[in-house]
Amino acid sequence: MKILIAADMEGISGVVNWDQVTTTHPEYARFRKIMTGDVNAAIRGSAQSGADEIVVTDGHAYGLNILIEELDSKARLNSGNASPFAMVQGVDGGVDGVLFVGYHARAGSQHAILNHTWSSKTIADVELNGRGVGEIGLNAALCGHFGVPVLMISGDQTACGEARDLLGPIEVAVVKRACSKMSAECLPLEVSRRLICEAAARAVGRFKAGEAFQPFRMAAPVQVMVEFQQPEMAEHASLLPGVRQVDGRRIGFTSPDMPAAYQTFRAVTALARG
Repeated sequence: MKILIAADMEGISGVVNWDQVTTTHPEYARFRKIMTGDVNAAIRGSAQSGADEIVVTDGHAYGLNILIEELDSKARLNSGNASPFAMVQGVDGGVDGVLFVGYHARAGSQHAILNHTWSSKTIADVELNGRGVGEIGLNAALCGHFGVPVLMISGDQTACGEARDLLGPIEVAVVKRACSKMSAECLPLEVSRRLICEAAARAVGRFKAGEAFQPFRMAAPVQVMVEFQQPEMAEHASLLPGVRQVDGRRIGFTSPDMPAAYQTFRAVTALARG
């Protein structure tokens, strides 16, 4: 059984502030170590329940966060930026199930640590076929295109709730309880790692036992709407052929399938930044 662990940073144990996930800040070194520890907990749990091949994708910022020298040797690491499938790179390589570690809630969520969608300075909202999604939905839909279900998520209570609303009764590890965008009651690392390990073990165990986890699939063609923070961002994004400006801050486009939608979304986001 091959498991992909897709890791982000804002939902990692103890993270409550942008400084902790920004590479230029002194706090970042601490929290990339903590991120590696959360990922290792998911690796341990997956292996305990019979995963015989584990790949980790570093999905935060430039994909250079996880400390390979401290990564559990049972896993391989997808690292670096601009890979075809970004936060879930490798999902098209015979993966059976995906675990989301350190994920956060979509832009505009209440009681959600560092909530945003892809770019906190650029994106206000995203819809796939009329349904609002954040990074959880975007990445789960790309996984679903390849018939791969999401089995588990770790993060704050709002991110875990968002995932269950979209994906059904997947396993969750709530490692902090947010009371605002930059404040939460955080569990000690020993406790949060135990929860992540146990959730990963349950998820892989349920899947291996034949329980049906449903891939999150988007009907084709995929209709995408993106709302930007500023009107000039929509103007820049609409320069891409096939993209139309819907109103002052929103653009829309139609893609033949979810991989094309995902990559076009990344392209318009890059254009919007100017």
